[in-house]
Amino acid sequence: MFPSNFLWGTATSAYQIEGAADLDGRGPSIWDVFCRVPGKIARGESGDVACDHYRRCAEDVSLMRDIGLRAYRFSISWPRVMPTGRDRVNAKGLDFYDRLVDRLCDAGIEPVATLYHWDLPAALQFELGGWLHDDLPKIFADYGRVMFDALGDRVRYWLTINEPWCVVDGGYFAGVHAPGARNEQWGYLVGHNLIRAHAHAVAAYRAGAKPGGAISFAMNLGYSYPENESNGDGAAAERAMVAMGGWFADPMHFGDYPPMMRERLGDLLPAFSREEASLLRGSMDYIALNYYHSDIVRHSPASGRFELERADYPDVPRTEMGWAIVPDGLRRALHWVADRYPSLPVYVTENGAACNDHVGADGEIDDQNRIAYLHDHLAAASDALRDGVDLRGYFVWSLLDNFEWSCGYDKRFGLIRCDFPTGKRTIKASGRWYARFIESGSFKEPQDGHTAAVRRSV
Repeated sequence: MFPSNFLWGTATSAYQIEGAADLDGRGPSIWDVFCRVPGKIARGESGDVACDHYRRCAEDVSLMRDIGLRAYRFSISWPRVMPTGRDRVNAKGLDFYDRLVDRLCDAGIEPVATLYHWDLPAALQFELGGWLHDDLPKIFADYGRVMFDALGDRVRYWLTINEPWCVVDGGYFAGVHAPGARNEQWGYLVGHNLIRAHAHAVAAYRAGAKPGGAISFAMNLGYSYPENESNGDGAAAERAMVAMGGWFADPMHFGDYPPMMRERLGDLLPAFSREEASLLRGSMDYIALNYYHSDIVRHSPASGRFELERADYPDVPRTEMGWAIVPDGLRRALHWVADRYPSLPVYVTENGAACNDHVGADGEIDDQNRIAYLHDHLAAASDALRDGVDLRGYFVWSLLDNFEWSCGYDKRFGLIRCDFPTGKRTIKASGRWYARFIESGSFKEPQDGHTAAVRRSV
């Protein structure tokens, strides 16, 4: 069902797995600071230790090889490499990623590097106001240049920013993610500067890119189903898709925000300079899609600038995050991005489920619900591929159970269980299933009732 050169992988992020928060010259990030604010993180937890990946990197790469991964998507901790975010490079921090990439290459695993997965150096937040500052995009590009020069001879796939929509929504609209602001105007300015940062980083990358390299950003996008096709809900659902996916991807493909957003948001959306618009156009070499769940949308003139209401998808199973399990939404989202941004290859750079894993008496984790989730989403991806979407890779979130932001350690997404007090790793049944799937590329019918029930319900 999938091409022989399909890129099968898993994904992680630095703050969620590395730990070693004060080791070898790493500076604090805004998440180190945010985790110290009472009431912001479940049980007052933090990423100080997390999975201790910084010290157990060799073991984790060995586990990746055991699973048969062909690719591994990781993020670079900006404050580990540049403790204050600019000027000085921390050699020990840079050496860690150099060793990681070497180990991946030695194991035959394609490294896929993300420059920014939300852990802004705290110094840039305190000194400049973080992403609100007009200079941050070029400072980010300088950091990117350091990483491109250090790893670009071995890393072919790059992502500038992971889920900028989440950076804005969690960090500036809702205030539940670092830095914890709640200001709409700030949010749209931060979104603008994240887009500008992508433009300048891509320009830096292309100025010295090695042959065969590619760069993009990772968008998070569900699929919005109209509640009713005949009363304006269809147009509202499309507005929902554009306001989430098009907000960031349109500038990076076309050079400006979607006209619908310009019309409805007015001065909340700043203007790009002529130079930056030029840098932005065509600045995605591929589409990177993070998909977890979908929703239902209805037209609602009284509901905000986009005149829509979102509702949870009804009557389907949910993950431990409370997210509706809608595999067909992945197929539709893949078609949506492929149609809107044609002629670009597509990768699913995150997809996975938080499950209530149980450790058996034998120490095994028989997570059939996660296997069902992965099976059915891979079937949806296969359908999109068959329909003509140029899908080239799929990355499970996540390799390891990890620090799940404001949820702390309560939500487990991993193919590999991490016992956080000891750091012990155990490959779950889902990890072994994924290994067999990578090897064979074949679908097998589920053997247990829960898996079958999930398929019927979606």
